[in-house]
Amino acid sequence: MLPPSPQPPATSSTPLPPIHLRSSANKSYNVPLPRSNKPRRRFYHLIGADATPAKLSSSSSPSLSPSSNTAAESPSSDATLLSLLRQRKTEEAYELYSRFRHIPSPTCLSRLLAQLAYQRSPTALSRAQSLVRRLRDARLLHRLDANSLGLLAAAAAKSGAASYALSLIRSMLRSGYLPHVKSWSAVVSALSSNTDPDGSTDALRLFDSVLRQIATADSPLTINSRPDTAAFNAALNAASNLGDTALFAQLFDKMPAFEAKPDVLTYNILIKLYARAERKDLLVFVLERIIRSGLVPCITTFHSLVAAYIGLCDLPTAEKLVQSMREGRRDICHLLRTETSKILTTSNEEEPGSILNKLAAIAGDEPPPLLPKTYKPDTRIYTTLMKGYMMAGRADDVVSMVSAMWREPDPSSHPDIVTYTTAITALTNAGAMDRARHLLDEMSQYGVTANRVTYNVLLKGYCAQLQLDKAKALMRSMAEDAGIEPDVFSYNILIDGSILVDDSASALAFFNEMRERGIPPSQVSYTTLMKAFALSGQHILAHKVFDEMEKDKRVKVDQVAFNMLVEGYCRLGLIEEAKRIVERMKEKGFSPDVATYGSLANGIAMARKPGEALLLWNEVKDRCAAGDVDGGGGGGRGFRPDEGLLDALADVCVRAAFFKKALEIVACMEEYGIAPNKTKYKRIYVEMHSRMFTSKHASPARQARRSERKRAAEAFKFWLGLPNSYYGSEWRLEPIMEAD
Repeated sequence: MLPPSPQPPATSSTPLPPIHLRSSANKSYNVPLPRSNKPRRRFYHLIGADATPAKLSSSSSPSLSPSSNTAAESPSSDATLLSLLRQRKTEEAYELYSRFRHIPSPTCLSRLLAQLAYQRSPTALSRAQSLVRRLRDARLLHRLDANSLGLLAAAAAKSGAASYALSLIRSMLRSGYLPHVKSWSAVVSALSSNTDPDGSTDALRLFDSVLRQIATADSPLTINSRPDTAAFNAALNAASNLGDTALFAQLFDKMPAFEAKPDVLTYNILIKLYARAERKDLLVFVLERIIRSGLVPCITTFHSLVAAYIGLCDLPTAEKLVQSMREGRRDICHLLRTETSKILTTSNEEEPGSILNKLAAIAGDEPPPLLPKTYKPDTRIYTTLMKGYMMAGRADDVVSMVSAMWREPDPSSHPDIVTYTTAITALTNAGAMDRARHLLDEMSQYGVTANRVTYNVLLKGYCAQLQLDKAKALMRSMAEDAGIEPDVFSYNILIDGSILVDDSASALAFFNEMRERGIPPSQVSYTTLMKAFALSGQHILAHKVFDEMEKDKRVKVDQVAFNMLVEGYCRLGLIEEAKRIVERMKEKGFSPDVATYGSLANGIAMARKPGEALLLWNEVKDRCAAGDVDGGGGGGRGFRPDEGLLDALADVCVRAAFFKKALEIVACMEEYGIAPNKTKYKRIYVEMHSRMFTSKHASPARQARRSERKRAAEAFKFWLGLPNSYYGSEWRLEPIMEAD
């Protein structure tokens, strides 16, 4: 059986890389986790169809020392190692193991790995990783049992190394092993807790893989691997993150088949699903279903409700919910029903049999139940309501809430660091920097210690107000008075603030100071510094920063970096250099996006190269027609030109008298809902082309060559509303020569 889970330690700063266990396509074993009264079964690594554990341990293992051809074992040293492990002296045991030139026995290896995983510290997980890597390189992974590998996967997942844990569980499944439910559900939970949609997708795939393995295995072997309520909650959370209502309902309906009963956490996740589906009319029925199911709502249930109403821009209902909790009312279900009765009627008429309605188990004819007890708002609920005020631009209410929280008799309702950081953020967004700084001083008076995030919010506020001197002073106070060293985010804020005041020298100084402090620059650091040089017309320095970014192995050159470099050249009208950067970007696997094309269009306008504008428009037109996808920065969204790009191209074409192309561009603008600036184009036409085709002495041949251009010009004038040959008028700008 798995030992009880220890308290989670601090997350490791160095993530463990994925590991891939070798498996055989010819044979697999369905082996459950070992029980305490049975000998442990080994995690066999099959080399061929006729391979056996005995053959693998003797003939398939590579030599680990110059004097032997097999992984020879020392019985006395293994006995000492096993004795240390039985005494729970893990540190001494690992030190002894690290001095071994041979691979210890399977019992020693599995027990050492299990105890290292049980410690769950960054050092212990790093040691466990090295142990597994050594066995993998020696093709001796079969010496580890499923229990130790499952413990390592669970420990890695709870320590933030979800990708490593996922690779372990997948390798066990490929080899026919069914990990304990506590092991694989911990990985599913870690993946679904990630805000990245890919994490939730991987979590659901792993959950499905385990269920399929359970369905094909013998029933007695799956008893310890069958999903429990916690496992289903992790999968339901992943489905909720993706907003997949149908999948959520399928998972919810599967719970009785595995004797997993929904708990309060299950319904809290359901509240999050309704919030994502924008069905605030059904939120109250989730609370009612909890009570009718005989469960007792927790404080997190009410926090989820408050967060849901605020996320759905229903701040009044969130306020009434919090106020009713402060008054100790138990008829909150009745209150919420009254607030959403009109919305409920409309929704039921539109979707009488929807999945969400069935999940909520609407009991419209029954009176709303009373809460089993009263609940007082805690710090988290108050802070969430403050975020609603901040979103609504009510900075004064945010500050008033901080004072009201201190007057609460329950210490669990008093402000904490998150509360004050939220209030300071609201004030900086409103530009009230003096009041925000006063709140920072107030924190120390009440014994609430500010952290780096709080200072970074203030730094960003000062930079947004172009008060770079005060930002520098706050940075010094942050390090000297508070003892908080700035991080890469602090310096990125100051670099960006230097750009706002057009001080590229200060931006470079902050960048160099950051590196002198031993703080590695991030992608944002490099691209922000490149932006400083690009905006100031120093394209050579921008290119040097780009080269430094390419040499830095800790970061990866991205689409934004290429775009900054392109913009730097285009600002000076260096189109050929910019085009070479674009070609280099394509070679790196990035497709030009709207920002890339926008920089090129502005550069072409500055360089006065209308021919380049035609080539660029043809490429943009092809991307629009093909429904292309942004290769680098688009995040999988369809290519959609913006107003700046199309307006710059249309401006160049109108000035160059390419009226046919100009009409194509303005038609594209109207197709994407962009209103063309007719006033500007009319002014350009009157200033530059009002006397076109007015020469009475042109030869018939020359007039014939002008015929198509003239028709395009007349069509463009018709679109502008100027007198033209398509719509007669007594008033004419100039005499119009007929083409014939």
